[in-house]
Amino acid sequence: MTLAIGESDILLVVDVQNDFCPGGALPVADGDAVVPVVNRLAEKFRHVVLTQDWHPADHASFASAHPGKSPFEQVTAPYGPQILWPDHCVQETPGATFHPGLAIPHAELVLRKGFRREIDSYSAFFENDHETPTGLAGYLRERGFARVVIVGLALDFCVRFSAEDARACGFDVVVIEEACRGIDMDGSVDATRRELFSRGVVLLDAA
Repeated sequence: MTLAIGESDILLVVDVQNDFCPGGALPVADGDAVVPVVNRLAEKFRHVVLTQDWHPADHASFASAHPGKSPFEQVTAPYGPQILWPDHCVQETPGATFHPGLAIPHAELVLRKGFRREIDSYSAFFENDHETPTGLAGYLRERGFARVVIVGLALDFCVRFSAEDARACGFDVVVIEEACRGIDMDGSVDATRRELFSRGVVLLDAA
């Protein structure tokens, strides 16, 4: 399947930030390899949105905020299960900045997420309570976009949740797998592919 790009399409670039790349606080294996692919794709889109994880230093999803807990353990938050992460993408730190190779000067919006201390935010559309909106859906509707093409990090977390929520909000959704990398905790990448397919998300390579 080829991807014909039109005026009602927007590219959503998820969390291509230093902390999610090799050498960062929460590196996704081979995460920096998506950068040239994302740049190449972005050149084909007139409309691009970037998301940026943007946590306060004492964010509730950090293992450091839970004495006796370690990264990747799970706790129960008021909104449900929460994986505890290493401190990452802390506001105004080098780790929170976009990868230096990311070159999308025509991006029209940078949407910051995860800035509420008490709740994590994987999706570009909703906080992890699945109720608190970021406002992105309204922005896209007001501007007349019908299809969201998603790339970035990580496939099995922020890309997955963004794709699921975009579908739930009524958008057509395409995920370009070559422009994503996953964390893959306990088979989470394969589970992501199955779940996205079941929801009508189209999975493509970058060709």
